Amino acid sequence: MRHPVYMKRICCLVFFILVVIPGYAQQDPQFSQNMFNIMMFNPGSVGSKNAICATAINRQQWMGFEGAPVSSVFTVNSPFRLLGADHGAGLHIMSDEIGYETNLSIYASYAYRMNAWNGKLGIGAGFGMINSSLDAEWTIPGGNPAGDPSIPAGNESVLTMDFSAGLFYYTEDLHLGISATHVNQPAIEYTPQAQPFLSRHYYFTAGYGLYLDNPSYRVLPNIHLQSDGVMTQLNLGSIVEYDNKLWGGIFYRFGAAIVGMAGFELFNGINIGYSYDFSTTAIMSHNKGTHEFMLRYCFDLGVDRSPQRYRSIRIL
Repeated sequence: MRHPVYMKRICCLVFFILVVIPGYAQQDPQFSQNMFNIMMFNPGSVGSKNAICATAINRQQWMGFEGAPVSSVFTVNSPFRLLGADHGAGLHIMSDEIGYETNLSIYASYAYRMNAWNGKLGIGAGFGMINSSLDAEWTIPGGNPAGDPSIPAGNESVLTMDFSAGLFYYTEDLHLGISATHVNQPAIEYTPQAQPFLSRHYYFTAGYGLYLDNPSYRVLPNIHLQSDGVMTQLNLGSIVEYDNKLWGGIFYRFGAAIVGMAGFELFNGINIGYSYDFSTTAIMSHNKGTHEFMLRYCFDLGVDRSPQRYRSIRIL
């Protein structure tokens, strides 16, 4: 059953966001194909696919630009039942390199999934560790880095705890999520004098599936908003899907880039995706664009049978 009233509410929300909020970037790694891997920023979505899903994304930003960000993330999550209730559990590993700094993080996520309205609501929390390391060769014209107590003299590495939380509501056609990462704002102190920290980040995501007259085609508009309370970034666009096996779409990251993406199902639940970011800022003349690759594998969980990797009876 479709729910057109949700689309009206989403459109109103989009209008509010477009009018009120400008687009910027922030500390968390940026991914264009985030709609395929929501659990990396919202633990409430863990287990929402009713399938075991493993996803890997590699993003190479601003190719040809020295010190440009390179980010990789791997997630795996699964639903399960315990004591007559629905739950979800997942693992999330991320590597983010930018300039002289490398951040490696690992999280465990849990979600309690309950019936709500015409769908389900996931209430999730994540706990993890972040290792931040700095490997730099300082060159300060006319100065000496040893004279600044906030600049480490050598290589440094810091290990800290991190927490996240989120709510994720979903039906057959709709999903809405709000979440926060770095809830505890963990400190990354390379020197006793410097007291940098990871700012708390807030996320909102929404998507809806619209079937066309030809049921083989489906349009999937999507909103992704993230903010650290000071700077905000908005991604808005849509994917067109054919027969659940091919898709392509275009998104606009306000004040930053135009993103094109495409993907296909290789076989038996293995999906491959690619996106290219065309920068709309002054940096576009100094790099060769941003490439992002995705590999995803899901297999359904039968209620009264062993898990099967086949998604269609034509494969059996």
